[in-house]
Amino acid sequence: MATDFAVFLRRFLTTHLAGLRGYSPNTIASYRDTFKLLIVYLRDDQAVPPQKLTLDHIDAAAITGFLNWLEAGRRNSVSTRNQRLAAINSFCTWMQTEDPTRMARYQDILAIPAKKQPRPCVNHLTVEQTRLLLAQPDRSTRRGRRDATLLATLYDTAARVQELADLTVRDLRLEHPAMAALTGKGDKTRHVPLMVNTTAILADYLAEHRLDKPGHDDHPMFFNQHRTKLSRGGIAWIIRKYLAGTNTPRLAAANVSPHTLRHSKAMHLYEAGVPLPYIRDILGHVDLSTTEIYTRASTEAKRKALEAAYTDVIATDDLPEWNQDPGLLDWLTTL
Repeated sequence: MATDFAVFLRRFLTTHLAGLRGYSPNTIASYRDTFKLLIVYLRDDQAVPPQKLTLDHIDAAAITGFLNWLEAGRRNSVSTRNQRLAAINSFCTWMQTEDPTRMARYQDILAIPAKKQPRPCVNHLTVEQTRLLLAQPDRSTRRGRRDATLLATLYDTAARVQELADLTVRDLRLEHPAMAALTGKGDKTRHVPLMVNTTAILADYLAEHRLDKPGHDDHPMFFNQHRTKLSRGGIAWIIRKYLAGTNTPRLAAANVSPHTLRHSKAMHLYEAGVPLPYIRDILGHVDLSTTEIYTRASTEAKRKALEAAYTDVIATDDLPEWNQDPGLLDWLTTL
């Protein structure tokens, strides 16, 4: 006999998240993992076996203990802790209408604050570093041409790695105006313009692999030797391969992941003067405030550059402390 918690949790993950909200499989998997960890915590730390876990066990004290266990026991970061809390909050928000008799209990859980964390640093490449990375593949080989096309497409579209992995032939339009249709979080599709050079590389790639012929619309754009689409790990491995093999110090020292190229494209667009709403649409952000991290990162980089350039212009060693300046003190007493 399923407990009330098991019944509601199943409905939340399937009917609500997958059905009504249309969340992506990856997002639903993240929510599922949160509750798997919560069940493990209640089993091991609170001696509540899963088959006897009910909604009465879910209260603010249990959730606070779970969050502390994540940080202390599993060494999770503040970001991960907040992500788990967000999943639980989503469940409690939904449960307020499904189980109004426990509304006060759910509101106590919703009142648990997220932990503050330092603003994340936007890891990105300079334009020159990006150019060097995209030039690494050996275009005289078939594999090198594939990798060059993959890197160019990943950068030019600012795609998330999963969006690139899911890209099929039908998602590309190479006629003017050229664009790529990317399906991101929540199965939302956005259309990203392609630059002339990327369009030409993609056209050559499709022709070489005969993907420009009829009947290949659903074929993955980037695939392995078994002609199945590359995984997220496979794409990350390709990038690491070219970083490890480079003789360019400026590039070898860079910390690059597939998401770094997405950040790099956004930073380059911002520094070129492209308005934030356009960058938001290209990246597929829901809220403009998410895109504003690039304005803060750019401002911080400019501040550091100015400090490095002008650190010795204004000398301060010979200036007296304000409380040792007789002229300043006399002026203050006359106010």
